[in-house]
Amino acid sequence: MRKDFYLAVQNRRSYYGIGKEKVVSEKKIEEVVKSAVKYTPSAFNSQGARVVVLFGDNHNELWDITKETLKEIVPEEEFAATEEKIASFRNGYGTVLFFIDDDVVKQLQKEYTLYKDNFPVWAQQSNGMLQYVVWTSLELEGLGASLQHYNPLIDDRVKSKWNLPDNWRLIAQMPFGKILATPEDKQFQPVEERVKIFN
Repeated sequence: MRKDFYLAVQNRRSYYGIGKEKVVSEKKIEEVVKSAVKYTPSAFNSQGARVVVLFGDNHNELWDITKETLKEIVPEEEFAATEEKIASFRNGYGTVLFFIDDDVVKQLQKEYTLYKDNFPVWAQQSNGMLQYVVWTSLELEGLGASLQHYNPLIDDRVKSKWNLPDNWRLIAQMPFGKILATPEDKQFQPVEERVKIFN
C-alpha cells in the first residue's frame, strides 16, 4: 500500500478499536520497524533506541502482565474501566515496545561532558521521533495503532519475560492491529495561533 507522506501524517490517529486479523505479514511489519530504527535520527548519531516487536502469544502476554500489574494498584471499583482498556490493546495483532539503551546515554555523557545534561533529553526526543515514524509507517500499511505508557510499572516483568538487558529502559508501548473502529474527527486549535512566520 502506498500513500502520500503528508496524507499519512494527516491520517495517523490513535486507534483503540483494533483486531487480530492479519492486514500485512509479520515480515512486512518487521521490515517497517527495522527501517524506522535504522533511519530515524539521533543526537551524535548515537543510535540508542531499542525496539521489541511482539506477535501472537507474546503480544497477549504483554497485556496480561499489564492487567495483572494494574490490578494490584488500581482500586477495585475503578478496575473495570482499566480492564476494558487493556483488553482493547490485547485484542490487537501485535505490540511494538520502545526502549532507550541507557548505556549509550551514559557513554555519551562521559565522552562529551559539556553536554552531559542534554543526552537524556536528546535520547527521549530521538525515541519520540522513532515512535512517530513507526506509528505513521503502520498507518501507511493500513494498520491502526496507539501509544501507551505503562512504564515503569511493567518494566521489570517485561525485561524478565523476554530476557532483555537491564540497561534497556522501557519508554512506550504501541499496540496495533486491523482497524475496527474509526475515531471521531479530531479538533484542532487554529494553526495561526501556534505558528509564527517572520519574512
